Amino acid sequence: MRCHAMRIHETGGPEVLRWEEVEVGEPAAGEVLLRQTAVGLNYIDTYHRSGLYPLPLPGGIGLEAAAVVERVGPAVADLRPGDRVAYASAPIGAYAEWRVYPADRLVKVPAGVTDQQAAAMMLQGMTAEYLIRRTFPVRAGQWVLFHAAAGGVGLIACQWLRHLGARVIGTAGGPAKMTLARQHGCEHVIDSHDPAIATRVRELTGGAGVAVVYDGVGRDTFTASLDSLARRGMLVSFGNASGPVPAFEPAELSLRGSLYFTRPSLMDYTATREELAASAAALFAVVASGAVAIEVHQTYALRDAAQAHRDLEGRRTSGSTVLLP
Repeated sequence: MRCHAMRIHETGGPEVLRWEEVEVGEPAAGEVLLRQTAVGLNYIDTYHRSGLYPLPLPGGIGLEAAAVVERVGPAVADLRPGDRVAYASAPIGAYAEWRVYPADRLVKVPAGVTDQQAAAMMLQGMTAEYLIRRTFPVRAGQWVLFHAAAGGVGLIACQWLRHLGARVIGTAGGPAKMTLARQHGCEHVIDSHDPAIATRVRELTGGAGVAVVYDGVGRDTFTASLDSLARRGMLVSFGNASGPVPAFEPAELSLRGSLYFTRPSLMDYTATREELAASAAALFAVVASGAVAIEVHQTYALRDAAQAHRDLEGRRTSGSTVLLP
């Protein structure tokens, strides 16, 4: 069977994405054949495309999708044709109409969640889950700074943080995104273009600073993130939207108050089947409760993924974006 998929033969800008016809094999033991219904767009896709995170080439791209199981291979016991499923992990290749995928990396999609919501929530939602519940378990009353609060991870995380009782300060670029961040859990929002972010954070927290900074922006916000932390606070650097964090001396952490710094990855927090299932269950539960709303703000045809990448990198999107096969 043949279908279309987005592939890259070399790294570079969005123009390296190619819409190609590919062969789809039969599922082997432990695998299923998926008919994909919605594909998630994530910033990590741009890192793979650009070569920041190298991949074997030529190859596919994309880590997240919702799909319907069409056929199951041998030794697959808990899935059957017709099941609605979603995933947010390797193997790479989500930008495709059909694909074969490992059954143990799939989770079933609850009836109350649409395919587009599932494609928009798995990677970003499980990222929010591990960041705020496991990397730094946020407690009620703690001050938190979340950069890019109007982005896909930010909108989910800030709603969840509000549900936990945290006091959330967000950053976002421009009035429209600042308003969106306020509507989704932020008690205060600072314009991300403000050169005095750390000063504003200190003012809002009575000089104390925040217990944790969640920073998916990277280079442009790194110093402000460090300067916003309370004594023994933690900087969680989980992305590089503006470029990689520059090299720094570990002594900088002690000079600013014995700070902690970590660079976590979703793949390490969902490495086992048990961890994946638990993270997805926590996400589905908080969505089902109404505490977190999953909103798809933009859709593109999958064949137009290059334009979606341009808009994402140009800061012309907000919230979650879905590509439609």
